[in-house]
Amino acid sequence: MLSKTLRQIKVMIIVGLIILIGQKIGYGISVFKAIPGVLIVLTIAIIALKIKELTPKLKFPAFAWAVLIALLLSMPFMPTAKIFLQYTDEVNFLGTATPILALAGISVGNKIPQIKEMSWKVFIVAIVVFIGTYFGSALVANTVLKIQGII
Repeated sequence: MLSKTLRQIKVMIIVGLIILIGQKIGYGISVFKAIPGVLIVLTIAIIALKIKELTPKLKFPAFAWAVLIALLLSMPFMPTAKIFLQYTDEVNFLGTATPILALAGISVGNKIPQIKEMSWKVFIVAIVVFIGTYFGSALVANTVLKIQGII
């Protein structure tokens, strides 16, 4: 269990470094200003992974635990809200998507033999999801633009 935690921490350090580089290059944010916010986010991620590990019977993903923890820490009535928001506001969260998407791609790439074993029906489901997401996004955008009087 300790070796798994150490591996997770090593991965989080690498992800944190990639995020910091992305913050500097993509958004011009000072690395030193972003470090506390990135450390907070990575700490929440490690805690979420540990909660997921300690509650294997709950079908609740670690990502959801991380969101729940961050939500609780940032609630206006929580004593942690001011400091939490002060430091995490220094991190552009769009910039955190790069390492997350890269790791997701690697994860999927490593499972290609397992994906090949799945039925062709997965392809149909994926196409329906893509089409539904596209039209759903277009519908929301159209509605918002009409409300604003742009179209």
